[in-house]
Amino acid sequence: MQLEFDNRFVNELPGDSTGALQSRQTPDVCWSAAHPTQVSKPALLTYSREVAELLDLPEEHIRSDAFLAAFSGNRLLPGMNPYAARYGGHQFGSWAGQLGDGRAISLGEAINSQGQRWELQLKGAGITPYSRRADGRAVLRSSLREFLCSEAMHHLGIPTTRALSLIATGEPVMRDMLYDGNPEMEPGAIVCRVSKSFIRFGNFEILASYGERDLLNRLVAFTMDRDFPEIDKLSSDRFSIWFRTVCERTARLIVEWLRVGFVHGVMNTDNMSILGITIDYGPYGWVDNFDPGWTPNTTDADWHRYALARQPSIARWNLERLADAMEAVAPSRSVLDEGLAHFDHVFESALSSMLAAKFGLLQIRNEDASLFEDAFELLHKANVDMTEFFRSLADVKRNAPDLAVLKSAFYDASLYRDHEKTFTAWLNRYAARLSQQQRSDEERRLAMNAVNPRFVLRNYLAQQAIDAATKNDMSVLERLMDAARHPYDEGIPPDLTAKRPDWAIDKPGCSMLSCSS
Repeated sequence: MQLEFDNRFVNELPGDSTGALQSRQTPDVCWSAAHPTQVSKPALLTYSREVAELLDLPEEHIRSDAFLAAFSGNRLLPGMNPYAARYGGHQFGSWAGQLGDGRAISLGEAINSQGQRWELQLKGAGITPYSRRADGRAVLRSSLREFLCSEAMHHLGIPTTRALSLIATGEPVMRDMLYDGNPEMEPGAIVCRVSKSFIRFGNFEILASYGERDLLNRLVAFTMDRDFPEIDKLSSDRFSIWFRTVCERTARLIVEWLRVGFVHGVMNTDNMSILGITIDYGPYGWVDNFDPGWTPNTTDADWHRYALARQPSIARWNLERLADAMEAVAPSRSVLDEGLAHFDHVFESALSSMLAAKFGLLQIRNEDASLFEDAFELLHKANVDMTEFFRSLADVKRNAPDLAVLKSAFYDASLYRDHEKTFTAWLNRYAARLSQQQRSDEERRLAMNAVNPRFVLRNYLAQQAIDAATKNDMSVLERLMDAARHPYDEGIPPDLTAKRPDWAIDKPGCSMLSCSS
């Protein structure tokens, strides 16, 4: 097996190449050399054939001993130059200082046959200088969730890191899943994450915090050159174009999350990609019964800082922190403020377009805002499943609206009866609005079903895959992967599109999750 590596991050930016793994502060560098820690009994659990194709890896290579050794961290392939990145971050609104890759080790930047650059990163491959008091390992449940969600998000059309492989280490890891003082041994695993870049807001914040201005300038120039090649190198406005682009991509990403009801769960600045892609899948979740205040993160249970409806304002806040870090190297503060204002404009415009598509409207009118707001308020009050509601809404006939079409989206039959009149009144308003546009019901249905998924990776489904995988049964995972590849299709098995069952409301891993992995 052979991959071509061109490791620009470590070759062009200063790092600590000693290879020492003890936890420490690492000023004046962007990375520290860190070799993966070997494991005893690695076993390939699954892989993404789409990502393998991106990397020009045929199945026989994926199934080889060389692949297993390299992507379990037991052996380096020629050209690999492993390291952990240094970054900081604001966590839950407070500056946390130096953080860095505490359990992620980048193997290198592979160049495929089309000249595309893909960084390969092992999560759970052992300690690094940024592990602090942790062991650098990851458990099967979190690794499986990241593998599944990375690929599910890609097939939903949402910018994201990808996942190549999921490998069991054969070694147990101790974790306190519920943070209740009852740690248990769990099976360990390693997921190989793949991205064009893993640079995040925190990479810039740590340099600004330490007053490392020259290095900050170098990192900004490097990032623009490697990760934003579409920006003219000779443009006098290069920095402002770059920062506007970061703000715009972030705005569009949040709109995409809202479109499918995805909640990241830990939108700290160290979990925000400079590319505007979804990164670091921890306690994420898709909202079941619509609740703008829902968060999947047990750590956030008291504050709901990273709840569904707060994601836009948190993204804006995080960009403000990035702007603060950039003040030392930006042409002017006004350039940064213009970028932030651009975020506001793009977000509002993209949100309007997204809502029009979700509701099957060809264009937005001023009066549509109340139609949308009233719908979401009813979804919340009546305990209605967001995914099922919008798929059912596509089947409403504009000349004969029937609330029974939406009944399957309700979790509680009594709430359906309690809100029947109000919902019917809203549905009649909606049908009247549809009648004002030149579009057949069938055309609208197809358009709505192209943006409102039939399948999303609900937490209870992921937990079922985890439970089965713990017993060496990967069939549930494979079924979910098959469904995730075609999330807008009608032919997905009904048991994979069903609303959250009652038993999953309070089951650990099925509603809220901790950051423990």
